[in-house]
Amino acid sequence: MVQIEVEYEGGLRTRATHGPSSATLLTDAPVDNHGKGESFSPTDLVATALGTCMLTIMGIVAERHGWSFVGARASVEKKMVTEPVRKIGALEVVISVPGELEPAARTALEKAALACPVHKTLGSNVDMPVRFEWGAPVA
Repeated sequence: MVQIEVEYEGGLRTRATHGPSSATLLTDAPVDNHGKGESFSPTDLVATALGTCMLTIMGIVAERHGWSFVGARASVEKKMVTEPVRKIGALEVVISVPGELEPAARTALEKAALACPVHKTLGSNVDMPVRFEWGAPVA
């Protein structure tokens, strides 16, 4: 179990504290929803969770097999919808992996990404197309 404490600071800003590490992060409401957009919005954190989860699970598989995965990147484009209610409509993911990997390794890593807990949790509630770019240049 992990406890996250969230405090409303006013001005549509919150401060979240991660219980085990005491690390903190701020959220702000986005500009298109009455906020200043000075930090991640709550829905930005959902997009961030998806990208970081996918790379983390892929990293676990890569490390288990001794495959190079350092420098892999995920780009997540969040698209909001307003009908029938304001919510995340789509999270479009592009995962770029540098270096050369055999087809079997690529298949295993793709399967791992799509099995990440965040992807599974969001399930059919959000459109989540994922594209993999293999042999991508290191940024």
